[in-house]
Amino acid sequence: MELYSIIKHLHSGFRYIVLLLVVVAVINAFIGWFGNKAYTEGSRKLNLFSLISAHIQFLIGLILYFLSPFVQFSSQTMKNAETRYWTMEHVVMMLFAIVLITIGYSKSKKITLPQGKHRTIAIFFGLAILIIVVAIIQSKRGLFGMTS
Repeated sequence: MELYSIIKHLHSGFRYIVLLLVVVAVINAFIGWFGNKAYTEGSRKLNLFSLISAHIQFLIGLILYFLSPFVQFSSQTMKNAETRYWTMEHVVMMLFAIVLITIGYSKSKKITLPQGKHRTIAIFFGLAILIIVVAIIQSKRGLFGMTS
């Protein structure tokens, strides 16, 4: 099996871990925010593991970016929808999602009140999940199932 195929399957499969962690973190944050719950060590660790998994997924994606035959830098790149998507749109959307997750986590660490911590995670991680899901759907490869 060639390196591209291995990295592609790793990237495709690892997304479920990232999605699961970030979705659970968002749900936990909304429950904490609207339920006036304490911001526990468990919440902090869940948010941290979500952040770490998202960063790992982005790094795997960057490796894939430089191995992918769909990423091309030519005068035709922007004229072809599929090539444009994989060369520009996907990586920019995912970078933006990672930035939102990172900012949300960093901002939440500086807030003292539990509801503020939960609110910050809910908003920033929630926006990141929205971007991630839209990017996956735009790939026309489906949210569920492995890539071909």
